[in-house]
Amino acid sequence: MAVMETTNTRAARAKTAVKITQDLPIGQILDGDCVEAMRSLPDASVDCVFAEPPYNLQLGGDLNRPDGSQVDAVTDHWDQFDSFCAYDEFTRAWLTEARRVLKPDGSLWVIGSYHNIYRVGAILQDLGFWILNDIVWRKSNPMPNFKGTRFTNAHETLLWASMGEKAKYQFNYRAMKTLNDELQMRSDWVLPICSGQERLKHNGSKAHPTQKPEALLYRVLLATTEKGDVVLDPFFGTGTTGAVAKRLGREWIGCEREDFYRDVALKRIEKELPLDESSLETMQSKKAAPRVAFGALVENGYLKPGTEVFDKKRRWVAKVRADGSLIYEKQTGSIHGLGKELQGAPSCNGWTFWHYEVDGDVKPIDAARQLYLLATED
Repeated sequence: MAVMETTNTRAARAKTAVKITQDLPIGQILDGDCVEAMRSLPDASVDCVFAEPPYNLQLGGDLNRPDGSQVDAVTDHWDQFDSFCAYDEFTRAWLTEARRVLKPDGSLWVIGSYHNIYRVGAILQDLGFWILNDIVWRKSNPMPNFKGTRFTNAHETLLWASMGEKAKYQFNYRAMKTLNDELQMRSDWVLPICSGQERLKHNGSKAHPTQKPEALLYRVLLATTEKGDVVLDPFFGTGTTGAVAKRLGREWIGCEREDFYRDVALKRIEKELPLDESSLETMQSKKAAPRVAFGALVENGYLKPGTEVFDKKRRWVAKVRADGSLIYEKQTGSIHGLGKELQGAPSCNGWTFWHYEVDGDVKPIDAARQLYLLATED
């Protein structure tokens, strides 16, 4: 009888989960204030919240370069609050709703700068969240300090929290280790700021002043969600979270009160294509990392998941997966480990062994590494 009750309970829970998902506005951007928008969502209905709330920068005037030109910084009304008290009230309100809609095993991510992250961290702890890590995103190409009055602000902080000290939470440790060429992923992440073709423009200017790089969201979602999980972004902006979620086979919901940002985000996400099933599978292998992890090329788009790579004689054609591993038929491994196994060799330098094709030219994947290094030089 006990077994029958357990089976029935599991079936009921699964049915409830399906019902909740069906009731959610999957793939939609909710209009208006994020607190009110989140109140329309059912309790315990989302798997992950990624939030980039207003930083409350308190700039106190224009910021100019030495040549007199004005820096395109955050001066928008949505980042302005009358006082720290007003900002704290707003923070407590949206975090309260985020906690309500998160499942018991869900995760919360918040990104911010020194202007706001300590205030946010204290409030989320007061509400019962349990901080698992503070991640330092070190920008490989930060904006300089033009006035020369302080250290250059070269990083932002991400707080990753569970629903409580004893809460179970999703962490894809093996995928993170593989993404980092089999070294444990550390809490300091070196990634470039959003620039180049990835930076969305409108009439020649930035569409959004704080657009985050897709590589950052790629790592967050690959680390703490699974295929089919629902990711909520209460401050959706131009839709980086939605674009990466769609690519990785996750469901998404956004909240955004600015009409312009909603329009830009929807057009952006519509163009995004989800990866196929085999590319979304993840694993961990055993080889140590070179100076640049192959996974860094994947998450930054230099070699996209699903790309076919092959040895120079094309004896083996493998496919790149989302965590930087390769799959050949039923064999999986890192660029080094799989190459070694296929050759039956004691070792393999995957950077020179594997090749890919670009506009009809065949190049070793090390060529992509060199492009990455050039783009991320300090």
